[in-house]
Amino acid sequence: MANLKEVRNRIKSVSSTQQITKAMKMVSAAKLKRATNAIVQLRPYANKLKDLLANLSASLEDGSSPYLQDREPVKVLVVVVSSNRGLAGAFNANVIKTANNLIAEKYGEQLRAGNVSIVAIGKKSQEFYQRRKYNVIGNNNDLYLDLNFANASVITQSIMDGFLKGDYDRVELVYNHFRNAAMQFLITEQLLPVPKPEKKEELKAAQVDYILEPSQEEIVAELIPKNIKIQLYKAVLDSNASEHGARMTAMDKATENAGDLLKALKLAYNQARQAAITTELTEIVSGAAALSAQ
Repeated sequence: MANLKEVRNRIKSVSSTQQITKAMKMVSAAKLKRATNAIVQLRPYANKLKDLLANLSASLEDGSSPYLQDREPVKVLVVVVSSNRGLAGAFNANVIKTANNLIAEKYGEQLRAGNVSIVAIGKKSQEFYQRRKYNVIGNNNDLYLDLNFANASVITQSIMDGFLKGDYDRVELVYNHFRNAAMQFLITEQLLPVPKPEKKEELKAAQVDYILEPSQEEIVAELIPKNIKIQLYKAVLDSNASEHGARMTAMDKATENAGDLLKALKLAYNQARQAAITTELTEIVSGAAALSAQ
């Protein structure tokens, strides 16, 4: 009977866990809807602004904006966008692994010289790099409590100011790009200096004859900082939607696994119960038979 009690306790525990994972899946599904709407609405604007800026800046010299100046990457800043909470499968582990691979493969020399800094957006990445004694700048975990462009721009502005002052020569961005609830893929892109268009011939052929007022230089000087802020904000929105999609998928799988475990435990419980009843009946029949023999 002690064995039966142990199995009953396990069934009760797994049932409670299943209820929790099912509730977390429903919460993530509701949050995913809002997060998806936010990134879907912003993405066309961000992409169009990026294309427009590339079109306008293609004919400008590197010195036309300090954010276009490509310097030797002696000091590097890596912006790692993760989440504040776990229980999202490999979501956080993958983005941290990608950032670590980027640092090791591309900026290993700077890392050994102590010239790699981290801006962690999300508690999971911040805790990871702080435990490993990286130079983690600031605390941006509260951004997810009120995720909007103004709050994200504060982080971006501090990064841009550091780039202008020479604190960093290169800024890399690592985040999860949201495709759908079941699929997110990791993106590594250069945030600063603003990368130039790779195919100048195609860009030149696709250029639009804009009427510019005021001058092209003034417009580009105004658009570049705004584009940098938009790109980082888009990355955070992408990561936020990816987090809820990953958590919803993970909790759905956990609920299924709990259901399978419950079936196995109930089967074991019934088998043990039947064995106990059979043993008791055997003892009763044996006792009756012994009494009859007397």
